[in-house]
Amino acid sequence: MTVLLGAALPMVDFFIVNVAFPSIQRDLDASPAALEMVVASYAVAYAALLVLGGRLGDSHGRRRLFLWGVAAFGVTSLACGLAPNAWSLILARLTQGAASAMMLPQVLATIHATTEGRRRSRAIALYGSVGGISMVLGQVLGGVLVAADLGGSGWRAIFLVNVPVVLFALLLGVRSVPDSRSDRPARGDIPGTVLLTAALVALLLPLTEGRAAGWPLWSVAALVAAPFLGWAFFAVEARAERSGGSPLLPPSLLREPGVRRGLLAGLPLFLGFSAWMFDIALVLQQGLRYGALQAGLTLVPLGIAQFASSVAAPRITERLGTGRVLALSAVVHSAGLALVGLAALAWWPELSWAGLAPGFVLCGLGQGLQLPSYFRLVLSAVPASHAGAGSGLAATTQQSCLALGVAALGSLFLALIPVLGMRDALLVALSVQVAGLAGLFAVGLRVPTDVTSEG
Repeated sequence: MTVLLGAALPMVDFFIVNVAFPSIQRDLDASPAALEMVVASYAVAYAALLVLGGRLGDSHGRRRLFLWGVAAFGVTSLACGLAPNAWSLILARLTQGAASAMMLPQVLATIHATTEGRRRSRAIALYGSVGGISMVLGQVLGGVLVAADLGGSGWRAIFLVNVPVVLFALLLGVRSVPDSRSDRPARGDIPGTVLLTAALVALLLPLTEGRAAGWPLWSVAALVAAPFLGWAFFAVEARAERSGGSPLLPPSLLREPGVRRGLLAGLPLFLGFSAWMFDIALVLQQGLRYGALQAGLTLVPLGIAQFASSVAAPRITERLGTGRVLALSAVVHSAGLALVGLAALAWWPELSWAGLAPGFVLCGLGQGLQLPSYFRLVLSAVPASHAGAGSGLAATTQQSCLALGVAALGSLFLALIPVLGMRDALLVALSVQVAGLAGLFAVGLRVPTDVTSEG
């Protein structure tokens, strides 16, 4: 349970700032570009360093890296909460993302290396439920803390609240987290680390910042360079694996059908989820004029449904198999998005939480089945000796797609608002997400029936 607390912290902090942006902007006199950097700095550092964090856990011990990561997360959270200006907050968020990348891969790797069979299935389901509920809880908790204005702290409370939680996690972690590491500790892979970091930065940073900055030359150049840097990374890793070296991300992992299917399923899943959370935060606060607290509480039915669904996921998967569960989740999730769209058509701009709740519940039920299935597919084919690299790959895909969803689909939503109005822009965004879920449905149908929770 301690490692699951460590899994929750990074996800909560990725989304907790969404409802705090107006308060941060007023207090720090931050520009829209600076606000986007508050998100981008965390997301880019987090995504770029996840595989390295998993690899370090393989080599130096996952318990040690987990505890170091938790401690660093607490220190950087304190720095975020005390930031005197926007650029100090951006720098603190950058280091907070790096701390998260050290901590999170150890959670999945520890589960993968120390459990098997039904016990592993239950652990992965819990990991999925914690990850999913944390994404929703981030925005709920952000709204509650900003509205409460504890001791006049305002938005700073969303970061300062991490400090006592981290101290509690460290106390539990020292006593209860088991240690594990690869049987054959790998040497460092400096070229692979540099190239992977450069490729992810070249992709994520311009997509996150380019629109707000007016697409300057550097952003276009970075996007052009990103696929070449990615190709160079995989070429270097393939050469290292062929020569018996220690690649940061062994390309042989990507040759496993289960890994490929899982990563393919993760694309619509995480792209759509992050865009959904970003869009709905804007719709509630700017379109429907909800306050931060009301906006956060409106998402409670989504979170409850998601948690309940993820807890039931192992039993459902035992009956249907992972692929059919993915397909079922896509259908239920799409129905929820359709209900939200119909409610917007019927009652905008007087749309209440009661009108949104039925669609939110169905969305939560679908999402709660998706996360455990994704990690089960990716990790089922990963050998224990590569648990850190495999969990780093799964988490990097997750985090990169979360960042891309806000950058690409969130930017589409923002661009459509002046043209169509917020309601119709929301309807277009929901349609795009349903199209992505159709792809998830197709992937689920292609998963062999013998890939179940026992994998």
